[in-house]
Amino acid sequence: MQQLGLKAVIRRKRNYRNSYQVAEADGRVADNLLKRDFTADKPNQKWVTDVTQYRVEDERLYLSAIKDLCSSEIVAYHISNRNDNELVLKTFKDAFEAQKDATGQIAGLIVHSDQGFQYTSHAYHDMLPTVGAQISMSRRGNCLDNAAMESFFSHLKAEALYPYNIRSLEEAQRRIEEFIHFYNHERIQRKLNKLTPVEYRRQLSA
Repeated sequence: MQQLGLKAVIRRKRNYRNSYQVAEADGRVADNLLKRDFTADKPNQKWVTDVTQYRVEDERLYLSAIKDLCSSEIVAYHISNRNDNELVLKTFKDAFEAQKDATGQIAGLIVHSDQGFQYTSHAYHDMLPTVGAQISMSRRGNCLDNAAMESFFSHLKAEALYPYNIRSLEEAQRRIEEFIHFYNHERIQRKLNKLTPVEYRRQLSA
């Protein structure tokens, strides 16, 4: 470079703050109430949630999902091509509409997530208490704190996405929707006494 008279242009470093730093500064990181206890005695006692992405060439699809730890049922999900707060808020709006009682509450509910920017937002922290839900969060860098949700995403991708030559976001979305329906309504689980998540929930409610 000296022989050719070239000189590198170095951009000035900017003071970026990641989602963890923003959350800590704004005081919106919740305690880990779940503490890796992924068992629940009844529906709507413990929910886990997260967002995952799937890439098709240069495009991405984002899936936000909520799993009930009692029945393992996916109680709500939303798919978008944007990973933003609205993706998560729509998922919880659907879940609350389906699960809250006549008083508009879900008594005793703990909702556990990681410390992603959607879950440390003011909108999220304002929304959950409206139905009486307590917010729980994984510790920073501890993916095992939300292993139950990570496990579901792993099964979904391994069974419904990775084995196929998916060429469009529309096909990916269709396969995701079909898998979630299959998982909830047709796939039996040993820990649920060889019932599907929906069957197990209905049995408990009978």
